[in-house]
Amino acid sequence: MFRSTPVVPRPKEYAVTSANSAGAPSRRSIFAASFVGTSIEWYDYYIFGTAAALAFGTVFYPKFSSTAGTLAAFATFAVGFIARPLGAAVIGHFGDRVGRKAMLVLTLLLTGGSTFLIGVLPAFAAIGIAAPLLLVVLRVLQGFGVGGEWGGAVLIATENASPGRRAFYGSFAQFGVPIGVLTSNLAFLAVSGMSNASFLDYGWRIPFLISLVLVVVGFVVRTRLRDAPEYQKAKRAGEITRIPFADLVRRHPRNLVLGSLASIAPPAVGYTVILYMLTYGTTVAGFKRSTLLALILSSTAVWIAAIALAAVIADRLGAKPVYIAGAVTAVLWPLPMFELVNSRDTWLALLAFVVAALVQGIMAGAQGGLFTEIFDVSVRYSGISVAYQVGGMLGGAVTPIVATALFASYHSSTPVALYVSALSLVSLVAAVGLRQRRVPGRQGRRVTKGSTSREGRAASR
Repeated sequence: MFRSTPVVPRPKEYAVTSANSAGAPSRRSIFAASFVGTSIEWYDYYIFGTAAALAFGTVFYPKFSSTAGTLAAFATFAVGFIARPLGAAVIGHFGDRVGRKAMLVLTLLLTGGSTFLIGVLPAFAAIGIAAPLLLVVLRVLQGFGVGGEWGGAVLIATENASPGRRAFYGSFAQFGVPIGVLTSNLAFLAVSGMSNASFLDYGWRIPFLISLVLVVVGFVVRTRLRDAPEYQKAKRAGEITRIPFADLVRRHPRNLVLGSLASIAPPAVGYTVILYMLTYGTTVAGFKRSTLLALILSSTAVWIAAIALAAVIADRLGAKPVYIAGAVTAVLWPLPMFELVNSRDTWLALLAFVVAALVQGIMAGAQGGLFTEIFDVSVRYSGISVAYQVGGMLGGAVTPIVATALFASYHSSTPVALYVSALSLVSLVAAVGLRQRRVPGRQGRRVTKGSTSREGRAASR
């Protein structure tokens, strides 16, 4: 997907020098815009998921039974995932047609604005059925914004990097996911000491209202961005088509399907831990809510470290084998994880979450670099956004719902664990199915077949 460029001995310097010479942002600015923005976006998204597990069933669906209320709250959570592929397609279209920067600012405002409004939304007791309906509308807007967030945040980093550093730069955006988990859990941990009545009355709203401050910070950082030289060059050369998504489907159907399936495992594991375990751990395993939040909070340090290490290894060995290794661990870990939580021992539960964080970190560290290299620059925003979000919908949207229903039917965590493993197996097979080719670059790095530009395809013959 790259035009032929001279190989230089120090890719890190190449990335900074090349970017600066073309007027692109510095590496520090790239990191700030990619990392800070996704941190804010995922903070917004995870506080919704946490509130769905802890409060929304009672606040917005009080007429339902306890189990039905939880299912309804998780269904509202899932609606956001359904909106994400649509947001990915629409925002990705304009991200390819207009530019990465404008869409990154839009995604921030969409997600942050809807999150703040959820924090001031009246409960069912105040406005009746309008409350859950408005909650669904705001959730759709939130999901629509998130749909285009990850792709833009990854591209603003990877398109400013040399070929030998794309996984490392791509990991900037991936740090935002565990940081979002960390900050959202900190926010809920701060209010978890409230009485149950106070928490359901106003305590759950505080994390939503705080997000407005974070959005302002992200807005300032992102309005200073410039699109990468690689994209600007493609736009000047007239390589951007009228309908990038149609071009994507026509030219990259295999990579689009396999990329979507390969994206299932990370959210399947992640949302099982971050959302479902909050309900399962308190109602079945007998942990206190504050204890579970603290354990998940502690595991994010391992998650962040695993992302960084996996990204460095991916730049040396290739992103595909690292991603496959993470998918293998995602298949194997769910059963032991539930057994450790079922022990009701705090330290064993911490071990369960720490290894789960490691599993997610391995895949996340390789994913940004891998996905950047499976689509041409002219359709790249659309391609990586749609693939990532379809995988997120399949792996994240229904997992808490299915897990709740499976446990209600079988009164055992084993079917839940097997379900998560099965989803991860789908990702493993899809990742293995991605074909690779050699391209000029640092250490003969391998990239996925189908990611080449016209020149790259000609050179590979």
